[in-house]
Amino acid sequence: MREAIVERNTNETKIRLELYLDDNAAVPLPENEIHTGIGFFDHMLNLFAFRAGATLTVECNGDIEVDGHHTVEDVGIALGQALAQALGDKYGINRYGEATIPMDESLARCVIDISGRPYLIFSVPDGKFPYERVGDFETELTEEFFRAMAFNAGITMHLSVEYGRNTHHMIEALFKAAGASLKQATEIVGTGVPSTKGVL
Repeated sequence: MREAIVERNTNETKIRLELYLDDNAAVPLPENEIHTGIGFFDHMLNLFAFRAGATLTVECNGDIEVDGHHTVEDVGIALGQALAQALGDKYGINRYGEATIPMDESLARCVIDISGRPYLIFSVPDGKFPYERVGDFETELTEEFFRAMAFNAGITMHLSVEYGRNTHHMIEALFKAAGASLKQATEIVGTGVPSTKGVL
């Protein structure tokens, strides 16, 4: 089983995050337990983990009385660090992943390369979501989360909403697409590091 535990404590957030990648282990994985103080974000993380074939435990005490920025970004940092730890030397992984996910009228696409070279391309129609908030979640933080995760995991990620109208649907499709592409990329398919360089 590939797993990692990350603790991140700052003046803005205190986070404990556990990540378990499902390798068809004989021991059943625990259930997701996600508590960030931002309900919509918890829901998105749960969907992401399910599509990634992972189990995620997150306990975050952040300064959400200010806004959600520090909580969302720092959880992204911790999750990226956990992914990097769990994947280790990336021996045998597929490396590349791609998923296109519909959510009613919305369509999102994610293509990733677990390359060791962090990069994020993030795009939505007209450069922003139709609404600034979904519940207690500031929608512009979607990009901040994925940037923090990608850069700390060492992942190249191209993430886009191809089209859509409903902000909730657009963001949900993004999280599902990211999880599904990550599941494909982290699957053990070979022996050796998937690079002609011999290292990722």
